[in-house]
Amino acid sequence: MSGHGAPDTQLVDATGLNVVIVAGQWHQVISNGLIAGAERVLEASGASWRLERVAGSFELPVVSRAVLDAGADAVVALGVIIRGGTPHFEYVSAAATDGLTRVALDCGKPVGFGLLTLDDEQQGLERAGLPGSLEDKGAEAAEAALRTALLLRRLRA
Repeated sequence: MSGHGAPDTQLVDATGLNVVIVAGQWHQVISNGLIAGAERVLEASGASWRLERVAGSFELPVVSRAVLDAGADAVVALGVIIRGGTPHFEYVSAAATDGLTRVALDCGKPVGFGLLTLDDEQQGLERAGLPGSLEDKGAEAAEAALRTALLLRRLRA
């Protein structure tokens, strides 16, 4: 499992941060699990947050950029792309990943990366933070966004 070796982390105090979860609608069982994990971390951190749903993973970068430009301190981008029998998987995965990276660098604000690129649905169920899941990638993405936003705030002070 890819989560082997993940660091042990403690809850951070993110009071005063404004975070937006931007999540795709495809593969709702998995995406809803990712959202629940992110919401749990954000709620416990004290950050203010809201959820914006987008059509799919391809739309994550443009909406992430819009919410950051509108004043959000960080984004938690969540999506699910499952490999099929056509090259569509590679195109959408690369476009969404590259786009989210560009948004973070262009805005100078964190984008917590919770985009699952999977060979099959079972891999997503194992990573979605659902009962019986081995990992909680939504929670991990939210934590990464919070920690990075707090670090950037400290470095820029």
